[in-house]
Amino acid sequence: MLRRTIFVITAVMLFATASLAQTAAKPAGTAALKQELQRMLDEWHKAGKFPGATLGVVLPNGESFGLAVGYSDRSTKKPMRPDDRMLAGSTGKTFAAAVAMQLVKEGKLQLDDKVEKYLGKEPWFSRLPNANDVTVRQLMNHTSGLVRYEFKDTFTSDLKKEPLREWTPEQRLAYLLDAEPPFAAGKGWDYSDTNYIVLGMIIEKLTGRPFFDEAERRLLKPLKLKDTIPQKGIVLKGVIQGYAGPNNPFGPNDEMIQKGKFVINPQLEWTGGGYASTSEDLARWAKALYEAKAFDQTLLSQMLDGVAAPMLGKETKYGLGVIIRQTKSGTSVGHSGFFPGYMTDMMYFPEHKIAVAVQVNTSAPGSLGGKPPAAVLADTAQAIVRVKGSS
Repeated sequence: MLRRTIFVITAVMLFATASLAQTAAKPAGTAALKQELQRMLDEWHKAGKFPGATLGVVLPNGESFGLAVGYSDRSTKKPMRPDDRMLAGSTGKTFAAAVAMQLVKEGKLQLDDKVEKYLGKEPWFSRLPNANDVTVRQLMNHTSGLVRYEFKDTFTSDLKKEPLREWTPEQRLAYLLDAEPPFAAGKGWDYSDTNYIVLGMIIEKLTGRPFFDEAERRLLKPLKLKDTIPQKGIVLKGVIQGYAGPNNPFGPNDEMIQKGKFVINPQLEWTGGGYASTSEDLARWAKALYEAKAFDQTLLSQMLDGVAAPMLGKETKYGLGVIIRQTKSGTSVGHSGFFPGYMTDMMYFPEHKIAVAVQVNTSAPGSLGGKPPAAVLADTAQAIVRVKGSS
């Protein structure tokens, strides 16, 4: 009896010891992962010429963290921090897309309705290219034929004259009115902020509220994206310096912030982008979005039903506000972003349930050492799988 009792006690102790070892191994694994990712981030920074970068990671179990490298301010040599905000460029389109999908579920918006149904009574509407043929879905997947207003010479000229102007949606669209579309609606593909400006106008028409207020109510607050803020003006709290390089096409300045204020009003992006964030918050957003925690699960397949987007890369597709890319870490869904002085990319890997995002505080060509943000994210995902395995 004594021998049996000793055996049971020993077995219990061994089990407890094994359990404690497993518990201790989990944080050690995350620590090892952070160390490996920091090493990779440091190597990327050393090979490039960019001031600094941040990396955000969300693991399959929802655990998240951020890393940083380099400087947030090149002149003062202030170290970059993981919680430094940067302008996230076109990744902001994902917020407009998510609000639209919520409105679809509510029965207020139909993806295959003509845009004319919602905006046809506007005095300028008939002058919009492909006005009577464009659908909401075509806006969201860039098959509408509405080209970029922000690349028109007249727009860039006006922007340089009035860099701090607050733009209305109608002022943005004015650069395209009466223009000949490059293709009929649904018969081609051309990435364009204009599509999401029109989508934003539809959202405001249906909700009766400013888009940023609606997105905060529906997305930012419920998902606790506390480090993501709308670009409502030239002073943005917590946003660090960005460097556009000597050949900035949108202005003469390299430094995008002078005396605490932006030299170009970030408000011009609106629903074409329109948010400043951290890499960790963007990674958290990507995981929530592509796991359908931002809108109804039944609509996720429609969001991810992509069309060929050759401008974005071989085998790349574009869904409803989402870039679908083939990487060495498998299929990724997400979005990239650009604003003078900043570059952003975020990806979610459905096979691994991993979300990652990266931001750099420069947009100067050739500054990344030949390794674009998308490649950094694919390498990051591979490292996570290698170090963490299936945990």
